[in-house]
Amino acid sequence: MPTIIVDESQGTPTASTAGREAQPRGRQVQMGKSAQSGSTNWVTVAFMVAFHIGAIAALFFFTWTGLIAAVVMYMLAINVGIGMGYHRLLTHRGYKTPRLIEYAIAICGTLALEGGPIFWVATHRIHHQLSDHPGDPHTPHDGGWWAHMGWILTGQSLHSQYQVLGKYAPDLARDRFYRLLSKYHWVPLTVSGLILLAIGGWSAVLWGVFLRVTLGLHSTWLVNSATHMWGSRRFATRDDSRNNWWVALLTGGEGWHNNHHAHPVSARHGLKWYEFDPNYYGIWLLKKLGLAKDVKIAIYDRHNPKPAGTA
Repeated sequence: MPTIIVDESQGTPTASTAGREAQPRGRQVQMGKSAQSGSTNWVTVAFMVAFHIGAIAALFFFTWTGLIAAVVMYMLAINVGIGMGYHRLLTHRGYKTPRLIEYAIAICGTLALEGGPIFWVATHRIHHQLSDHPGDPHTPHDGGWWAHMGWILTGQSLHSQYQVLGKYAPDLARDRFYRLLSKYHWVPLTVSGLILLAIGGWSAVLWGVFLRVTLGLHSTWLVNSATHMWGSRRFATRDDSRNNWWVALLTGGEGWHNNHHAHPVSARHGLKWYEFDPNYYGIWLLKKLGLAKDVKIAIYDRHNPKPAGTA
């Protein structure tokens, strides 16, 4: 019996197949470790070093304005932009929003410094196709360091190559806004940095940009590394995905990774009452405000303590 996904607005069940995108035709992106050239991408390394130095420097320039900037920007970038936006909305289409709301959420995603939407979505869809198998961009089978950040520091940068990545994200590649946002994904972060500089000086920049971005990157990378190595497995998926509560706390619910791999289209990752999932609560709030619809969630047979099935 397939796991059931329910559209909250209509109550119509459908078999859970989303998240396993069809293989694209033509040239395919080779993103696994064995396909990389082995050379270091020094531009990416330079940015990573600079942001980590800035994050350390922030600790010596504390202000309350800086702390508030870091918290607000973290929520906008990681919770709204990455969790609710890049991941649950753009990659898996677990819910729908008006186009302008979708664009605004996508812009928040660029604030995380994790690349443009086409790059992020294409990479994640490849991960779901090949999770913990050859070709997975960031499986711990290639080493914990590789899964965490080594894959970012090595090989070609594909952030602006939407012609290639678009084969894995054709829905985004057809949209001129997403092509432009993917090409100029660094602009919103730069503008936000200038605004913080005007409001709170260099302390606000160090906290709201450098420290916040660095913490957000590592939190997101932990989903790639830690939740494929440590935690519990409720579902017998074909990969090593695990539910990890402390990664869920850092990422707003993305750490319930085994739940997600079993039900990739579900907009809700915390499937039990005690599985804290703020990113879903944000989607729920959008729905209550009339700004989200067709919200998909995985459900269980209430008379059976085990899931109804796995996707």
